[in-house]
Amino acid sequence: MKYPIGIQQFEKLREEGWVYIDKTAHIHRIASKGTYFFLSRPRRFGKSLLMSTLEAYFKGKRHLFEGLAIEKLEKDWIEYPVLHIDLNAERYAKAEELSNIIDTYLREWEKIYGSDESNNESFSRRFLGVIKSAKEKTGRNVVVLIDEYDKPMLQAIGNEELQIQFRNMLKAFYGTLKSADGYLRFVLLTGVTKFSKISVFSDLNNLNDISMDAEYSDICGITEEELHEVFDDEVAMLAENNKQTKEEAYQELKRRYDGYHFSEDSKGMYNPFSILNTLLKKVYRNYWFSTGTPTYLVELLKRFDFDLQDLSGYETTADALDSIQIRVDNPIPVLYQSGYLTISSYDDDLGLYTLDFPNEEVEESFIRFLIPMYSPISETESPAFVGKFVREVRAGKVDDFMKRLQSLMADTPYEIIKDLENHYQNVMFILTKLMGFYVQAEYKTSYGRIDLLIATDKYVYVIEIKIDSTPEEALRQINDKEYSLPFTAGAREVIKIGANVSREKRNLESWIVERIEN
Repeated sequence: MKYPIGIQQFEKLREEGWVYIDKTAHIHRIASKGTYFFLSRPRRFGKSLLMSTLEAYFKGKRHLFEGLAIEKLEKDWIEYPVLHIDLNAERYAKAEELSNIIDTYLREWEKIYGSDESNNESFSRRFLGVIKSAKEKTGRNVVVLIDEYDKPMLQAIGNEELQIQFRNMLKAFYGTLKSADGYLRFVLLTGVTKFSKISVFSDLNNLNDISMDAEYSDICGITEEELHEVFDDEVAMLAENNKQTKEEAYQELKRRYDGYHFSEDSKGMYNPFSILNTLLKKVYRNYWFSTGTPTYLVELLKRFDFDLQDLSGYETTADALDSIQIRVDNPIPVLYQSGYLTISSYDDDLGLYTLDFPNEEVEESFIRFLIPMYSPISETESPAFVGKFVREVRAGKVDDFMKRLQSLMADTPYEIIKDLENHYQNVMFILTKLMGFYVQAEYKTSYGRIDLLIATDKYVYVIEIKIDSTPEEALRQINDKEYSLPFTAGAREVIKIGANVSREKRNLESWIVERIEN
């Protein structure tokens, strides 16, 4: 089997015999249901291949679709003029880079269709001129496909001035599409995120956003059924290579790469990039995450001093998830739209979505990526540092791992720490997550909330951290509120740790330990 990793051209994929997950029924459905559409999906989820497939379809290349679902659905195979823009090619560090790529596309189209607006400095006027000329020259309405429309905006997160420049340029350019309504057959914009109508789409307010429509939830990605139907033999070979049964391999693929939900009742979707790489190389790794670092997302988390414990189980509304503003004031919609969080459940009565990490690949990789952002430990040093924690926690060496934590905090730069208590809880949360233990911050009991819980096969650590108090006071709270009571009936030793953090020293100052042997 030929795995199309990195191949985004439908024509090349079909002519050279690369494997293709048939999404053409969706192609026919969307082409038949309207004119203006918008779709957001995480990076490397198949958006570019979808756009290329649409281009081949609207150009009437029937031979490429032989044997696919659309072959039985489409009867006419009409050729339309297609204007396809891909904004993923540049880094967009300055406004001129966006201006140059738009100009390049316009010049190419003006040569093909002979637009008389080529000397006009306005991109919007030139774009409208191209659309009109294409309609007049071919006699058919125009198809416009804009891939990764938001790449410039994402590149400029944190630089509001540059974002505004990009916004103004794109707003006018995209707004042309509404003026050209009578000349258009079909329009689709794709991207990772959806910037609010106020910021980008105010002049294009007739877009049908299908990003959270259950009908199109599997238009990109791989479903459970597709994985079994198309790749069953390959999963068997993966299993053999890793000394697993085929069922164990399916379970591991699901745990690592499944779990994306794009509507309240949608089926779970596998990350196609990670699946294809795993089957090709026959090794389980975090392939998707390694292709891009979410630095801007972590900067958002730090900017708002976000409590990392809230990443799992965050509740929000559809309106909050729907779009983001130029001046981002909440990292959650960006994390959701970028694929680092997904819908885990939906409360129909309250209209609330609960978000969580989609799978093990995203959770593990994202948490690991946070370490150098919240501490002086580099990404290369973190595995060894965490490994020492693991051994000490497994062995019940409380003083050793608390001293290690103390040394970590002592080296933390002043500028990293804003809210002192929140910072230490975030660091503890990151470390325990990476250790692979069950950890729940602010654990709810009938009497109160535990600051931090770490559970291993032999020990349960119940930790309370106070600021400018005493470790005795912290331990007293554990006992008075009976935080340890739910864990005393088991076979594991319960270790209660009361700790104090000094604002003056900006570090763990002292702690006391109380053990309950069962």
